[in-house]
Amino acid sequence: MGVAFDLCPDRPDAIDQILNGLNRYNPETTTIFQDYVASQCENQTYDCYANLALLKLYQFNPHLSKDDTVTNILVKSLTVFPSADFGLCLSLLPPYVLAAKEKSSGPPSSGSIAEAVQHLSVLHRLLNNAQYAEFWSTLDGDDLYADLVADVQGFEEIMKIRIAVVVSQCMQEVERRVLEQWLNLNGAKFDTFVKEICGWNVDESMVKIPLNKENEARGTVVRENVKFDQFSRMVKRAYEQPA
Repeated sequence: MGVAFDLCPDRPDAIDQILNGLNRYNPETTTIFQDYVASQCENQTYDCYANLALLKLYQFNPHLSKDDTVTNILVKSLTVFPSADFGLCLSLLPPYVLAAKEKSSGPPSSGSIAEAVQHLSVLHRLLNNAQYAEFWSTLDGDDLYADLVADVQGFEEIMKIRIAVVVSQCMQEVERRVLEQWLNLNGAKFDTFVKEICGWNVDESMVKIPLNKENEARGTVVRENVKFDQFSRMVKRAYEQPA
């Protein structure tokens, strides 16, 4: 059975009451949700359902929108890739922001929310395409990224863990030099992360990932259950002349 989309074990009772009541649409709760986003950034928690509720409030009350909060929500959604959370958040942003994102001629003004969305969308695309080495080089290659992720405590450490999780779901072994690039780690720091955090086996050239329910190769047997009378009716219809 899947986990409910709106489930968040770390959600405070006060936020849960707002989300399940009419106050969810009350503009006066905007500041409460904004403080909750700041708390998520500081405490390394994540509540997509509450964040989407705040973005919806911003849709109805654009004068209450805070660019820093929107940016933090987008950055937090990157930390749970490859989920669809980033795209869900984008779908609730103002049209002018998305239009600027899709516009090919001329960059948006420096420091604007449109510029932030463009930059974070680049990171999202690289992560979705499993271009992890390019993700790190892009993140380190533009000072704006440091400003965008500054409020999210432990962003780089969280991203290393998320990348390791994705790797563990689709691989049983990977070359050490490749994984070093994907995790943006090398030497003793790489060994410590892979052995102690991930629990993987590593030697001079290869990293071996223990089997799990995601990366274990399994044969699949497809069996068709067609009864004889169904087959006979199908053959009969094939020979019937059209009226």
